[in-house]
Amino acid sequence: MEKPKGKLIAIGGNEDKGTYPNPKSKKKYYLDFFELGILKRFLQEIPAKSPQVEIITTASLIPEEVGERYMSAFGILGAENARLMHIKTEEDALKPEYLERIKNADGIMMSGGNQSRLTQIFGGTAFLDILKKKYYEDPFVVAGTSAGAMAMSKIMIKGGNISDSLLRDSVKIAHGLGFIEGVIIDSHFVARGRFGRLMEAVVIHPKTIGIGLGEDTGVLITDGDLIETIGSNLVVIIDGHNVGYTNVHHVSPGRPISIEGLLMHVLAKGNIYNIDTREFFKDEEALQHSLLQASQR
Repeated sequence: MEKPKGKLIAIGGNEDKGTYPNPKSKKKYYLDFFELGILKRFLQEIPAKSPQVEIITTASLIPEEVGERYMSAFGILGAENARLMHIKTEEDALKPEYLERIKNADGIMMSGGNQSRLTQIFGGTAFLDILKKKYYEDPFVVAGTSAGAMAMSKIMIKGGNISDSLLRDSVKIAHGLGFIEGVIIDSHFVARGRFGRLMEAVVIHPKTIGIGLGEDTGVLITDGDLIETIGSNLVVIIDGHNVGYTNVHHVSPGRPISIEGLLMHVLAKGNIYNIDTREFFKDEEALQHSLLQASQR
């Protein structure tokens, strides 16, 4: 399959948008945003000097408030050509104004909220067709946080009760936007304990890779298969390719499922994982060394 020329940035949620630490706050600020922030990395991955960035707030039920936060963050970073798209209905997605803006954009940021709103409003539309065409043919960057990240894959988690994890049918699956195949993405992964939810989703769909994104953490996906961890927290990879026995297709709903042979990796900032070869690399240097060895064989 042809490799995309664009890049994906899937963010786990609660990303540091450039707000200054409050001395009275108990929150830990892991990032010096202006040096390490995910949104700054998003802008850096766009080759245009003054990129046209569209912020899509469709997933959110408070789009105006969310949009203001992103505009403030991009303003701090000097992104003068960031604009908001408050697309709230399927009819909005068909407006010529929005289609033209997407054609001229260098990157998009999809906000958090409800991932099913993204698939409901954009699924099967010319808007999504343009986005995919630009992602495959241009150095176009598609970024999304929380729901915006989860909707990127072809197989999408649309919900699931954490307290019922690893009980048959506790995870709810739907079709995503389809920018990438063979993976399933979950967000707020560490803080909300979504390990069981992603494990079940992977086992239901053999030969997939689960990507669990911690908060204020994301993955940069290049060439459609090369993952680099960015941000302050962790990314968990769940590899379902070597699963042996599982009863997931035989037990009744609500009953415990068993799984043999799930493989798990934990990635911190700078670690790299190849989705196609399912290899872990500690950093870019280790990846390049492996590629050099492969070329000499």
